[in-house]
Amino acid sequence: MFSLRVALRYLFSKKTHSAVNKISLISVLGVAVATMAIVCVLSVFNGFEDVAAKSLSQFDPQLKIYPSQGKVIENADSLINIVEKIEGVKAAIPAIDEQAFAIFNNQQMPITLKGISSRYADVYAIDSIVIDGTLVLHYEGIDYASLSVGAAVSLMARANSGDYISIYVPSRTSRINPANPMTAFCADSLAISSVFQVNQPEYDADCVIIPIENARTLLEYTTQASTIDLSLTPSHDVDDMKSKILNIIGNEYIIKDRYQQQEQSFKMIEIEKWITFFMLAFILIIASFNIISTLSMLIIEKDENIATFNALGASKKIIARIFMIEGWLISLVGGLVGIVIGVILCLAQQYGKFIKLNGDPSEMVIDSYPVRVEFIDLFVVLALVLIVGFVTSQITSIFTRQRLKN
Repeated sequence: MFSLRVALRYLFSKKTHSAVNKISLISVLGVAVATMAIVCVLSVFNGFEDVAAKSLSQFDPQLKIYPSQGKVIENADSLINIVEKIEGVKAAIPAIDEQAFAIFNNQQMPITLKGISSRYADVYAIDSIVIDGTLVLHYEGIDYASLSVGAAVSLMARANSGDYISIYVPSRTSRINPANPMTAFCADSLAISSVFQVNQPEYDADCVIIPIENARTLLEYTTQASTIDLSLTPSHDVDDMKSKILNIIGNEYIIKDRYQQQEQSFKMIEIEKWITFFMLAFILIIASFNIISTLSMLIIEKDENIATFNALGASKKIIARIFMIEGWLISLVGGLVGIVIGVILCLAQQYGKFIKLNGDPSEMVIDSYPVRVEFIDLFVVLALVLIVGFVTSQITSIFTRQRLKN
């Protein structure tokens, strides 16, 4: 193609005026730097998403069964017996989530109560997030609670302190007695075995874990549960198991995987990622205006060539196309250089971890910026570069045609 060959020659050949060379280089560097920044920022957001997913996997089950209507699953224990017989299900245990009120010594606060089975280790990896004490639910006839770091700080409680935490829940069956309002509450007292930290605000702020038997007593349940939490054998795919289990237990229930259980958290990361992308895209657009300046000066420099092409029979459309392709090539070269440099920097950070996070490493889950390069991100960035290059080239093409008319 004639226009492409001429555009390539103009791109790599030395210009008559050194200013044109410098402006061309600045145009390429401007696009490259903006593209590199977009690749690096998107990769960092991917890394933080992985960190969040890793934290969630320690506390959230692989699959969780919810009631499609109402607050609890009736006859949860019977449903567990059915689910555990399904091939691919490693374990299924009941869990209860409810709001409650806690008092420890002279401190008090509203809490999120979570009742779990003594078989919790088959489903959760809670032991790995305990930062004080040892997670125990029952020992020598004593029932124990485990506090999140936020609840422990607010209640000024420590593991194995010897004091008991009192938990209160409004009674579902009793009437309020004005003479004795406390009869309207169900209460229980438990020793504190451990403190845990998930590094997720929804868990760390006010969560208190207790045995499910105590939770059922407090809430006046028998075999009910808020959810049924499942773990799967390694050889089975989560999405396939969701469909398989739902076909067996029916549409009275909803099944969610780990990402769906914490959908809001991942949505926030995704929204922040793409808002940042559009902000950096705006910077790329501004940087691309240099291409218009470069091509305008190139058109002026190539007046003699344009006259020659015109004399040889080249139409105005073909001549304008040369400079349009030239602008597109500048954007493409700058974009590819930026993507390559961005990927190299991200891989260097991923394996070398040379950019550290500020703070005390002993109190942080990670000590350096996490990164993960995704092919789809690179494709989106390259598409953005090509679109911006096309728009700027069209503007230059209009300028070229106007100049040819004159």
